[in-house]
Amino acid sequence: MSEQLDPVALARALIARASVTPEDDGAQALLAGWLETLGFQVTHLRFGDTPNLFASIGAGHPHFCFAGHTDVVPPGDASWSAPPFAAELRADVLIGRGAADMKGAIAAFVAAAARHLQAGPPKGRISLLITGDEEGVATDGTVRVLPWMAEHDAIPDFCLVGEPTNPISLGEMVKIGRRGSLNARITVHGTQGHAAYPQRADNPIHRLLAALSEMLARPLDAGTDWFEPSNLQVTSVDVGNLATNVIPASASAKLNIRFNELHSGASLSAWLRDILERHAARFDLDIAISGESFITQPDAAVARLVAAITAQTGRVPRLDTGGGTSDARFIARYCDVAEFGLVGATMHQADERVPVVDLHVLTAIYRDVLAAFLP
Repeated sequence: MSEQLDPVALARALIARASVTPEDDGAQALLAGWLETLGFQVTHLRFGDTPNLFASIGAGHPHFCFAGHTDVVPPGDASWSAPPFAAELRADVLIGRGAADMKGAIAAFVAAAARHLQAGPPKGRISLLITGDEEGVATDGTVRVLPWMAEHDAIPDFCLVGEPTNPISLGEMVKIGRRGSLNARITVHGTQGHAAYPQRADNPIHRLLAALSEMLARPLDAGTDWFEPSNLQVTSVDVGNLATNVIPASASAKLNIRFNELHSGASLSAWLRDILERHAARFDLDIAISGESFITQPDAAVARLVAAITAQTGRVPRLDTGGGTSDARFIARYCDVAEFGLVGATMHQADERVPVVDLHVLTAIYRDVLAAFLP
């Protein structure tokens, strides 16, 4: 099927599926059909209401995996210059929700695999791990597929996630790690009373502020070779007190910590609890860890990826660990992983877009990566 060699046609077909998380709108069935035509064995894996697929061709090792997601964020306001799911081409630019994040990269996965397979069966195994739950709560997607892959002896030697890693130009940046992220909600309990008689009350605001002040008093660390310093941000302080002369019974705060490999979710949770115990006799601490920090050492595998990018773009990409989280945080528990995709400047915005030339160059990069890992 000739369109499988054209990443632009593939991207347009995927964008036309309004797969706003948690909906799929047939995006994964469309992708599965293309892959099956190429000879991939496709397994659909539904966890909860989330569609996922694992596709594989070849056997043994080396085993190289592309990973990504077909779900997209909502189109948002009405300031689009073209319908968000029309996949309009304008002046050699593809406009549509998911063009950059990350249906364009998935199209490049397929086109690159098709071109690589023109020479014959792979010398090893090529696979795709595709979820419909990356832009959502991420509880029934990649994190659930990976144990299934482990049970079926399908963990790759290296995984490349097609997130839009480049700030301005294709070839600028490869992500080889991510910071961890911890969200905490703190509620300090006191004793309500009249503001004129503080001796009869126990002001939870004062206790909460003292605890927060200690948390913010000094940096968590000075950074590491690959990570910037860990960072704690208080994102909300709430009392809900409508009266000016009442000491409230409780006070709450929310905070987020982005942390490097010097910490873990468990160690930071213990640190927060220890501080609170020094300042409040009664408190609730609710913690959610969306991901631990991870780093893929820039060894030979990363060097192959960098070489492919440099050959096609003329740029030597910067190895980076900044930004938010991605599904790479789950994959890193099982194998080495890096991230490289399109330019992310317009992702999640109105008129999300990608130059057509970038789709072709990204396909060539992915094809070279396959050739380097499965010579």
